[in-house]
Amino acid sequence: MSAQGKSLFSRLDTTTLVLYLSLVCIGLLAVFSVEYRSTDAGIFLMHKNYMRQLVWLGISLFVGLLIVFTDSKFFSSFAYLSYTIGVLLLVVTIFAGVDVKGSHSWLGYGNVRFQPGEVCKIFTSLALSKFLSSPETNFQTLRHRIMGAAFALVPAILIILQSETGLALVYFCFFLVMYREGLPNIILIIGFSLVALTLATLLVDRLALFVIITTLAALAGYMIRRDLKRNPSARILLVGAWLICILFSQVMVPVLFKYVLQKHQIERIYSTLGQDVPDSYLKAGQKKDEKKKGNVSDYNVKQSKIAIGSGGFFGKGFLNGTSTKNEFVPEQHTDFIFCSIGEQFGFFGSAILIALYLSLMLRILYLAERQRSSFSRIYGYCVASILFFHFAINISMTIGIAPVIGITLPFLSYGGSSLLSFSILMFILLRLDSDRQVMIR
Repeated sequence: MSAQGKSLFSRLDTTTLVLYLSLVCIGLLAVFSVEYRSTDAGIFLMHKNYMRQLVWLGISLFVGLLIVFTDSKFFSSFAYLSYTIGVLLLVVTIFAGVDVKGSHSWLGYGNVRFQPGEVCKIFTSLALSKFLSSPETNFQTLRHRIMGAAFALVPAILIILQSETGLALVYFCFFLVMYREGLPNIILIIGFSLVALTLATLLVDRLALFVIITTLAALAGYMIRRDLKRNPSARILLVGAWLICILFSQVMVPVLFKYVLQKHQIERIYSTLGQDVPDSYLKAGQKKDEKKKGNVSDYNVKQSKIAIGSGGFFGKGFLNGTSTKNEFVPEQHTDFIFCSIGEQFGFFGSAILIALYLSLMLRILYLAERQRSSFSRIYGYCVASILFFHFAINISMTIGIAPVIGITLPFLSYGGSSLLSFSILMFILLRLDSDRQVMIR
């Protein structure tokens, strides 16, 4: 290896690299533990998911090596073009995608399949970083804020059209990055308010909610009646807020649940809220089974919680998980991989895993803050936001405090597209950090 190559590797952040490799190795062992059987003819069986994951790890590390030897300025120059390619792939997927478990979000040729939505997270991170770091961008103006939001919303909308709502929600994590770069507090307040209003719409009778919103608006008007008399803009703002809340709760949310979301997605949301799906949200031809208690999502979460709870403090030991071995937990090698950790290694092992994730995310934030280049800093925050969203939602849905929306656990869940995309995200960050004193535009 040349002196330049040795110098380049010496500049890579060892702590981040070790944390990444630790999580990947834990993921391989977790997938192996849920699939290996003592009756198998051997360990190195290519039809097993853990061997496929090992192959994808090799591909990911090879791609990571190529990234390390790539000029760090290339990622900024390639940002907008890569985003355009990603959006085009998402459009192609809508019309030529392959259906996998009810999702139309895959492209494939033969036995090879990948999710453009996973890869597009990388492209969106690069493009948003390029846009926000550009000298021509003034993020204090409404025009540039709308443009920044469009970078996240366009892929999200295209992915929703592919019936992959869970993956689409990930793109809203980019608003955390924009908040770090100067997005007003009012935007986040409005966002959380809409979430609260959505929950109220699902839990409260529609007419009763209309009365509650109108009453609150009337009380607010009474409390600020003097300002309303002096300031016509205040009257417009109050009436506008009331009208938006009414339209959102009485029209937009019902339309979303009746015509956009799939039946299993609606069931997951209502299951988490402990409610039955209303008849009005069931599409034509669908009948509720009155005798059926819960649904598939209920079963998945219940079995996951049983598996985690049975692990106790120190767990049952590696390869000794009864729930995972007997396949009581569906998708235990993908979305519910965390329950295999909880069963085999207990609370102690789960806490160590969570500590590794938190350490990695905090380290990424540290790397982001030490960058001289705004592009590199913003990209670091994009990576941290994506990891946090996946980590928080996946573990929350595994233990039953969030709807099951099909989000993978980074580096652990089985899936080539997921592992490769997260690895590329990490290695680009490592490469940018190795040139942290260089101004990248």
